[in-house]
Amino acid sequence: MVKRHEVANTASNLRDLLTIEAMDDIDKGHFVDHKDVVAWADSLGTASPLPLPTIKKETCMPDFETLTVSVEDRIATVRLNRPDKLNAMNLAMWHDIRSAFQYIDVTPEIRVAILEGEGKAFTAGIDLQMMMGLGAQIQNDCDGRMRENLRRIILDLQDTLTSLERCRKPVLAAVHGACVGGGIDLICCADMRYCSADAWFTIKEIDIGMTADVGTLQRLPKLIGEGMARELAYTARKFDAAEAKEIRLVNRVFESPEALRAGVREIAASIAAKAPLAIRGVKEMISYARDHTVADGLNYNATWNAAMLLSADLQAAMLASMSKSAPEFKD
Repeated sequence: MVKRHEVANTASNLRDLLTIEAMDDIDKGHFVDHKDVVAWADSLGTASPLPLPTIKKETCMPDFETLTVSVEDRIATVRLNRPDKLNAMNLAMWHDIRSAFQYIDVTPEIRVAILEGEGKAFTAGIDLQMMMGLGAQIQNDCDGRMRENLRRIILDLQDTLTSLERCRKPVLAAVHGACVGGGIDLICCADMRYCSADAWFTIKEIDIGMTADVGTLQRLPKLIGEGMARELAYTARKFDAAEAKEIRLVNRVFESPEALRAGVREIAASIAAKAPLAIRGVKEMISYARDHTVADGLNYNATWNAAMLLSADLQAAMLASMSKSAPEFKD
């Protein structure tokens, strides 16, 4: 027979472990509510729980300098908003992108996101004035430390775009007009890409004497194949919407920017109507499979479903199927 003090010690150890896990979640940008954990541990027989950090779920949308973000019908629309500069990506925009997708990730009411551009173009790519200002940012009397500063800036810029992949909600990129340089880095992080017939693309970095360094060379070959990715990166040649679809960079081409927005929103609405937990699982599994073996992916998939399968979403979907009605899922 297990004695009460042994159960209390076990509960305390579990609290220690959960505190460590909670801190790990906080480091990753996740938010935890520990009240249920404390109640559960108390039920095991201990009276003085170790406190977990109290993290309030973000309730207010951040302020953005270079984007607009709107939420309607569980769909977030993130719009690059420097139309007078063809949405060139200055430093504020890179940081705004990360903040926007962190907000989308932690907001339960948002189930899917659309990324688009304001004005005549999706984006003209990295703002050259930003690049010209890098020298002052990294300056140091020590050459090694100066190089380290530049490396840290590059890593941070990479991270801003990776925020689209980290976001648990699907991200649909809707491209019209020009999508240049950093714009391709950006859309490669989205779950799916769509464009209008007027869209055109170029991996422009080679023409300004640099190696693309924020994701295109790592992600694009896995989307369109290594040979074509090499051709486009080596030559910086422009390719149009029809070729983008032919090489499978985009899923579909729409006749006009207006048709693009309407069509992508319809796809987003279809996703938003599905079981949110299952949608998040699909994104996690496909993203994981990209960089791992089939065996690793199957093992992770089994572990995921062992944890997530028996959910309220599953019950709601099954009941709706039996009653031939539309399911209602918790956010």
